[in-house]
Amino acid sequence: MSITKNHQSTETLHELAAAAFPEKQVRMITELTEGMFNAAYRFDFMDDSASILKIAAASEDGLLSNEINLMQAEVSAMELLRGHGVPYIPTVQFSDFTRIRCSGTYFFMEVMPGRSLSSCKAALSEETVDIVMHEVGLLQRMTTDFHRPRFGLAGDKRQFDTLYALEEYMLGNVLRDAAGADIAFVFTPDALLARLERDRVCFDEVKVPSLVHLDMWDGNIFVHKGHLSGVIDWARALWGDPFMDDRFRTQSQHPAFLSAYGKNTFTPAEKRRILWYDVFLYVTMLTECHYRQYHPDWVEWFTHLLWEAWEELAKPVAVGGAGQLEKQ
Repeated sequence: MSITKNHQSTETLHELAAAAFPEKQVRMITELTEGMFNAAYRFDFMDDSASILKIAAASEDGLLSNEINLMQAEVSAMELLRGHGVPYIPTVQFSDFTRIRCSGTYFFMEVMPGRSLSSCKAALSEETVDIVMHEVGLLQRMTTDFHRPRFGLAGDKRQFDTLYALEEYMLGNVLRDAAGADIAFVFTPDALLARLERDRVCFDEVKVPSLVHLDMWDGNIFVHKGHLSGVIDWARALWGDPFMDDRFRTQSQHPAFLSAYGKNTFTPAEKRRILWYDVFLYVTMLTECHYRQYHPDWVEWFTHLLWEAWEELAKPVAVGGAGQLEKQ
């Protein structure tokens, strides 16, 4: 069980519901166990309505340095998108960041119909998965059309003028987290950051920060009656490169998603950035496995993926004409 899950007593849960929905009576509370980070509960009310409660960690134990004001970031991203009519985004019904009623910040949101793609994918036809991935691609396109003047994590006051500075900051944060826990990788932090510096030009071509979910894996995608019905968990939203999101990870790219997004091929520079975002994910997941005390079986898999990515990064590249990259 994740040490960041901030479970609450039944009495406290009823108090939170009363503050958010004073006109409603709770019929049943069910803990939702599929997620790995926040405590989450489904509230069913006597009037047959329902709501989902998410509660943030009570302390910084188990948190990584890039996990800054996650609940505030999630609420702000969802409210921004809902306010502009973007579909599939849950409505935030109530939020409280004071920690007065509860040891963690929390919010209530709309219940999205259906099940997570991760829990039902094996039972879906290939055609249905293609349909869902197409709809996710369209949503991703709408999301990344939102822009801000500077790059940065949505919950972090520190923002950056360049994408490279954001990537260096995020990668440096997780490397320090790993070093603090004596986690060893197939490289030294200095060696990895030196390779990042060598590839700086790949990041410099991205001039405009886009809104990125970052964590749109199958567990955060909801499916109902063969179609996309919702996308949850915007806590790691940031303003950066659209290719930072999980749907662009090398091991999870789907043709229907890419086609709907409008990106069937990638330039050498784009491929290089995607490789760096792969590395960031693998390093982060290996560090999380230690800090969160979960998924020990993932260590071998992510270590293998990280080694392959490190070997690929060893191949030097240089800028060619029209911003393309050429192998040296």
